Amino acid sequence: MTRSTYLSLMNKDPANPKMSRFNIAPDMDSNSSNSEYTSYQDCPSKVPLNGIQYTDVDAESQNFLSDHLGKKKFEAEYSHGSASFGMSVFNLGNAIMGSGILGLAYAMANTGIAMFVILLVAVAIFSLYSVHLLLKTANEGGSMVYEQLGYKAFGIPGKLAASCSITMQNFGAMASYLYIVKYELPIVIKAFLDTNDNAWYTNGDYLVLIVTVSIILPLSLLKNLGYLGYTSGFSLLCMVFFVIVVIYKKFQIPCPLPENFINITVNVSQPQVNATEEECCKPKYFVFNSQTVYAVPILTFAFVCHPAILPMYAELKDRSRRKMQNVANVSFLGMFIMYLLAALFGYLTFNVAVEPELLHTYSKVYNFDVVLLIVRFAVLTAVTLTVPVVLFPIRTSVNQLLGASKDFSWPRHIGITVALLVCVNILVIFVPTIRDIFGFIGASAAAMLIFILPSAFYIRLVEKESMRSVQKIGALLFLIMGIVVMICSMTLIILDWIHNAGSSDDHSDGH
Repeated sequence: MTRSTYLSLMNKDPANPKMSRFNIAPDMDSNSSNSEYTSYQDCPSKVPLNGIQYTDVDAESQNFLSDHLGKKKFEAEYSHGSASFGMSVFNLGNAIMGSGILGLAYAMANTGIAMFVILLVAVAIFSLYSVHLLLKTANEGGSMVYEQLGYKAFGIPGKLAASCSITMQNFGAMASYLYIVKYELPIVIKAFLDTNDNAWYTNGDYLVLIVTVSIILPLSLLKNLGYLGYTSGFSLLCMVFFVIVVIYKKFQIPCPLPENFINITVNVSQPQVNATEEECCKPKYFVFNSQTVYAVPILTFAFVCHPAILPMYAELKDRSRRKMQNVANVSFLGMFIMYLLAALFGYLTFNVAVEPELLHTYSKVYNFDVVLLIVRFAVLTAVTLTVPVVLFPIRTSVNQLLGASKDFSWPRHIGITVALLVCVNILVIFVPTIRDIFGFIGASAAAMLIFILPSAFYIRLVEKESMRSVQKIGALLFLIMGIVVMICSMTLIILDWIHNAGSSDDHSDGH
């Protein structure tokens, strides 16, 4: 039997276990890609080029591979994935779930229940569509690294756009975690000490600095943060517990809210705060005000997980694009349900008095509550241990952008880590509310990662489809919509900042 006949028979047998080694053509346009594929190449079970088997039965993958095998100088060899379908769903759920869930009730209060559900469904569907584009582009473009797809599509500008967007998104996530420390840790300390004194050790700004120096910095300086990945599972459990408590507290907190809470609410944009009790307790289905512009950025921030899609795709057992898409579908559905429950019951509990950070809103009702104290402590522990994990890829991107050598250097490692932590602490201390972080990052980096980059990479790298095809036209419309959403959101947010700054100046002049 000749080798060609043998390979033909092997490819016709979908049940052959050797076909599970799916290899994607590598990045050959840049020498820097060699280091980025090390994790996939350093495996004991390597298959020679003329004996490679493919498990992805998608037609476009088969066509691409058959068309390009003779044209590529070499093939990138990926290890056999070991992550099961269920574990991949769990890991992607961890990547999606984050601090963004704490701001969704505020978004619902400023859009109304019906408008919020419409926006939530739309953003979830758009995010899944962008995952579809990203997976198909990875197959066609021959790379499982987001930055390398950018390089193959647009050269250095594409790689910089992907790297900067991922860095901004992770930087915003890191800032949002420290905001939780700033808001929640003083409440926990006051509860343990049974005091309401405004001492220095209950000042959120000082506590952020102390936690950063004593806990986050030492963990961030480690060369390998792999073991901290376990905190992602703990973080997800904390958020599940948080949603359960939000639902439970809805039936405990009366409406109207206590008088002292309504008087000190920060959500002054809502005209219903001084309305009658019946109006305050009646949920709104459509709301439009100056804070409505933050709704879409908050939702996009909450659904960004795209930098983690390709690494998880590479680790998926018996991987195929269809299987990874199903992983994304299940994960997004689970997070959609959690987001909707947290937003709905949080909004129904506080209505117009809800704050940008939902967990902090409960402190205005309870001076001390055991269940909420447990939730706060669990969330604080989770986010504190997650900050070094989020910082790790930012440091890697910055290191690459600076053009540093591949050899490890402690001075460079420490310098970049300290600089990043200093920047994020300055941001957390001087920016007044977490809403601004959710809004700005959601309107810029999140919009790039969900809408603009996946569609642009798809249009440029998937060459087998003409620009007149339905797929390319859909990707082009998605790209245009992403640009419009980003420009409009950023413009409205900046105008709101200017308006608030002008209002503050007029207020101070009046005094």
